[in-house]
Amino acid sequence: MNLKIRLSVLTFLEFGVWGAYLTCMGNYLGVAGLGAEISWFYAIQGIVSIFMPTLIGIVADKWIQPQKLLGICHLLAGAFMLSLWVMGLSAGFGQEIPDKGLFIALYTLSVAFYMPTLALTNTTAFTVLKSHGGDTVTDFPPIRSCGTVGFIIVMWFVNCAVWDNGSFSMTLAQNAHKFQYTYNQFLVSGLLSLVMFFYVFTLPQCRIVREEREQKKSLMELLGLDAFKLFKERRMALFFIFSALLGMSLQVTNSFAGPFISSFQGSSDPVIATSFAASNATLLTSISQVSEAFCILLIPFFMKRYGIKSVMLIAMFAWVLRFGFFGIGNPTMPGVLFFILSCIVYGVAFDFFNVSGGIFVDRECDPKVKASAQGLFMLMTNGLGATIGTLSAGAVVNHFCTWTDHGDSSYLMGNWQACWFIFAGFALAVGLAFALVFKPHHQVKNHE
Repeated sequence: MNLKIRLSVLTFLEFGVWGAYLTCMGNYLGVAGLGAEISWFYAIQGIVSIFMPTLIGIVADKWIQPQKLLGICHLLAGAFMLSLWVMGLSAGFGQEIPDKGLFIALYTLSVAFYMPTLALTNTTAFTVLKSHGGDTVTDFPPIRSCGTVGFIIVMWFVNCAVWDNGSFSMTLAQNAHKFQYTYNQFLVSGLLSLVMFFYVFTLPQCRIVREEREQKKSLMELLGLDAFKLFKERRMALFFIFSALLGMSLQVTNSFAGPFISSFQGSSDPVIATSFAASNATLLTSISQVSEAFCILLIPFFMKRYGIKSVMLIAMFAWVLRFGFFGIGNPTMPGVLFFILSCIVYGVAFDFFNVSGGIFVDRECDPKVKASAQGLFMLMTNGLGATIGTLSAGAVVNHFCTWTDHGDSSYLMGNWQACWFIFAGFALAVGLAFALVFKPHHQVKNHE
């Protein structure tokens, strides 16, 4: 098989594992009696992202080949994910999990071993491409795009797949036994992880390169913490602070968009309760990932034409629209159009800051700390910012909404509009503050 196709399958599986549960997990957590802890389940991803990728990366650099370590991590992540499925299956359909502490612990272990695989997948793909004469700049983007495709396709599968009374089917109609509402989403994720475990051992080896005389590094340098000295410079300190503030928005819709859209099934209006959008929340939110795949292609044009500060501002105000459109929409026409617009604008909100922020760090930092600075950028956004933001959003949602039983299902009902407008107001405040106080040394336009 062609090497690029093999690596495309690698990224397809990598993100398919995540797509099985990331946007729909909240639906099942409510049924399992863990609805009040939804924010913690998503915050855990941020917490483990602070240290696990760095620790696993050190192991990959020094002791275990990246593609082998990638397989081992997926084996462990998949095993723990399957354990969640077993616990849900044992509890029974529509029943609460008896041992909630064990469930959270197993989920934490699964995520702790999965999150480092995002970087390991890139490392494996880069190493294999280079060792076979490939050009990472031109060859990797199409390979990486297959990861987004995998995420979307698995989302669609989980949205439509049904297991009821010992039979499997696929449907777009309303059905409480859809995988997006049950523990079977963890089965899909766990099985894909096991497939990934076996698949990576079919790839070419990524041999560890050991220098004869390695420069001794301090523990701070080894963990990439020396980049924190960038906070001494006001401009960089402001950038990283705003990165954390914007990062607070990253996981909010992943955490609550699914439960929010699904909650309309509990409406007293039968037209709303049986609407296509309310019954297919995971399918609807997958538009966000489709938008993300396309919006990343727009970044070079906007960077060259408007400069880096403007691009980052566009991302910040896109978050205002992301949340605001959810606040004014509903699952029937014409309100559903606002849901669709929210999903479309997500691509701009997510990509424009993450990618342009990475470019800013690369352009502004000393070459000696560029790698560490990129790690600090990820720590502030996906680690610290996402963790604080998700927990804060959870507190807001739990204040305005409660889980309510409705037939065979349970929905997170309440004043969702207030929640989304609070999130939009926060994003607006961050964007205005950024526009007023942040001044880059130069605008990144064209190639300087």
